[in-house]
Amino acid sequence: MSINGKAYVAGVYEHPTRKAVDKSLAQLHAESALGALADAGLGKNDIDGYFCAGDAPGLGALSMADYLGLKLRHIDTTECGGSSYILHVGHAAEAIALGKCSVALITLAGRPRAEGMATGTAPRNYGSTSPDVAFEFPFGPTVVNMYAMCANRHMYEYGTTSEQLAWIKVAASHHAQHNPDAMLKKVVTVEEVVNSPMISDPLHRLDCCVISDGGGAIIVTSPEVARSLERPLVRVRGAGEAPKHQMGGAVDLTYSGARWSGAMAFEEAGVKPADMKYVSIYDSFTITVLMQLEDLGFCEKGQGGRLVSDGNLISGVGSLPFNTDGGGLCNNHPANRGGLTKVVEAVRQLRGEAHPAVQVANCDLALAHGTGGSLGTRHGAATVILERE
Repeated sequence: MSINGKAYVAGVYEHPTRKAVDKSLAQLHAESALGALADAGLGKNDIDGYFCAGDAPGLGALSMADYLGLKLRHIDTTECGGSSYILHVGHAAEAIALGKCSVALITLAGRPRAEGMATGTAPRNYGSTSPDVAFEFPFGPTVVNMYAMCANRHMYEYGTTSEQLAWIKVAASHHAQHNPDAMLKKVVTVEEVVNSPMISDPLHRLDCCVISDGGGAIIVTSPEVARSLERPLVRVRGAGEAPKHQMGGAVDLTYSGARWSGAMAFEEAGVKPADMKYVSIYDSFTITVLMQLEDLGFCEKGQGGRLVSDGNLISGVGSLPFNTDGGGLCNNHPANRGGLTKVVEAVRQLRGEAHPAVQVANCDLALAHGTGGSLGTRHGAATVILERE
């Protein structure tokens, strides 16, 4: 069953806080939900489907449905890390196409900054029952180490350089300067990125995303509901999702699950990478962006360094504007998961509501892509293609 044209993104919201010392996790989810409903012009009682991931407190959707006072016909608590919320857009569109709900709410929230979490540099245990823990956790793997392995391999295989990776941060910083809520608003140079402290060779501090609190929400509706609202119409044209894991030891660090999720999304949407006017790419690290762009088909494998260099990702300068809110590298990275905000900024671009300095001219097709887990081990990939009607 194709979801092309069978659901619309009617409301989006990004929580402005970057350090929530005075708000609970549930409160951030609730405030984000109210913001997206207001953006869509809908009320709480219109919601009949709810989607959240592992960042939701308590029993996830059950606890939040109780907290928000929702009467639901459909719930989905799929957990795939940072790819969850882009995956949820596709799942919401599927549920709507099947008649399971007509107004779906997706929420994200987190407080890693307020809680002082070392999200990238401390060994991460995904749960004692996870089958990999006994074999991997004794060696103290950290998120930044896993991504650094991918960067090192990419450099070895294709000659990618630290300076090329740095251009991704430079582009994000050019966009973040126009975002009053961004954590890092200073425009940086390639030299400043490669001269920042080394965190895990070859990734420098400025190759890494920020750690922030915050959240956001998305409202996905049926075509009938969307057309009844006084909002620009943003249609879901295609979606894809795929896991990539260690495949019994046949590990290849040079590519990601985007190779499969992107192909599925483009096929369903009936478009190709060259048709995209704007891309929102999960940017936990600079290498994340480079590999996703290759695997999504924006260039040949190994040519990502050339693609991202010389300002090619900067809106108004290059041919492939990305993350015009500053992304995870400069704006925010709530709940250690940046997928939802990628959809939010893509919708802003399609509506013509991005900051005037970074608004892409005639933006009618946009892609949002998320990665969850670790590129160096197991991860989920999710891609969604959106169109301004």
